[in-house]
Amino acid sequence: MDGRYNLQTPVTGIASDLYFLHNFLLWICLAIFVAVFAVMFYSIYAHRKSKGHKPADFHESTAVEIAWTIVPFLIVVVIGVYATPVVIAQKNTADADITIKATGMQWKWGYDYIKGEGQGISFVSALSTPREQITGQAPKGQHYLSEVDNEVVVPVGKKIRVVTTANDVIHAWMVPAFGVKQDAIPGFVRDTWFKAEKEGTYRGHCAELCGKDHAFMPIVVKVVSAEEYTKWVAAQPKAAPVKTAAVNAPVKQ
Repeated sequence: MDGRYNLQTPVTGIASDLYFLHNFLLWICLAIFVAVFAVMFYSIYAHRKSKGHKPADFHESTAVEIAWTIVPFLIVVVIGVYATPVVIAQKNTADADITIKATGMQWKWGYDYIKGEGQGISFVSALSTPREQITGQAPKGQHYLSEVDNEVVVPVGKKIRVVTTANDVIHAWMVPAFGVKQDAIPGFVRDTWFKAEKEGTYRGHCAELCGKDHAFMPIVVKVVSAEEYTKWVAAQPKAAPVKTAAVNAPVKQ
């Protein structure tokens, strides 16, 4: 689960649920694949012309049609039983401890802490990978194209609401370890949330094709203890107060 051949290791409850759904659906797909191809290959082998079999002359089978209607319906119901609570939880951004506005722009992110501890902090986060690595004049670093000059810092165990928008084209704020992907659309306000259960540095990228430097728009979130977060907040310069009425209102999905 290092993210190379599988999903990133989940560090939120939502991400853990999504990881389970991912594996659950893969097993369902595998079962369907095996069943369909088993019937197909058996039919090809056991009813081949060389054994004297002739094609059936019936036009339709009521039993078969009922079966291939009911079975997919039951599969969808089972999937819905597991998936629906997760989707509902993803949309529940109420009662957040901290609200951060993420504004996508070509090709960086602007962050404004607009509610909770840290309110008033504002900065721009841009790719910090040296140009020499990008042009091939220097060896690629450990976090090539996934490092920024200003990380988003949040406390562990707190519900973080992320309000997304953009000032030019459509972007998307995505951090796989959090189970979060939310489009940032010019002229619209969308929101998502996460609650990291483990300290560490987590990386993501813009997940919408937003222009020629789309690949150079990483997201880095540093999850720290409550004490470290308070120290970080105290060390940050404060921007002008942000009007929070619009961003604190429920977002229409």
